[in-house]
Amino acid sequence: MLITEDGTKLGIVNIDEAITKAQEAGLDLVEVAPNATPPVCKILNFGKIKYEAKKKRQNSRKKQHVIKIKELRVRPGIGEHDLQTKMNLGRKFLSDGCKLKITVMFRGRELSRVEDLGDSILARVNALLGDIAEAEEQSELEGRRISLMYIAK
Repeated sequence: MLITEDGTKLGIVNIDEAITKAQEAGLDLVEVAPNATPPVCKILNFGKIKYEAKKKRQNSRKKQHVIKIKELRVRPGIGEHDLQTKMNLGRKFLSDGCKLKITVMFRGRELSRVEDLGDSILARVNALLGDIAEAEEQSELEGRRISLMYIAK
């Protein structure tokens, strides 16, 4: 089955005849439906079709929004001012549309007091960021670290 560039059906045509018609029109012969009986071929500008498909892919990629994850690492013995400074940076990340991952790192004897030290520092962080972000998920102890993910409200 052969279809011309303007959409008219020419019916079942020999392959050699279809190729010559495409060459006379200065276009390409493209097999559109190879599994159909008989196979369907169309005379068209294949370069133009490829170009339009590429532009369509680029436009769909342009509209995608990739969410970035920014991480701030703190220790249980962090001072109040240092924590304020880090949380101000975290506020900036959240306002830019990023997710914020707060990681509490433990060393030495701090590992024996993970629950109370980790929970206290995460409660302080939650108090500082609670007005603009909400906690998404808290991980269990992964080696020597506990993480908490924040997303902007």
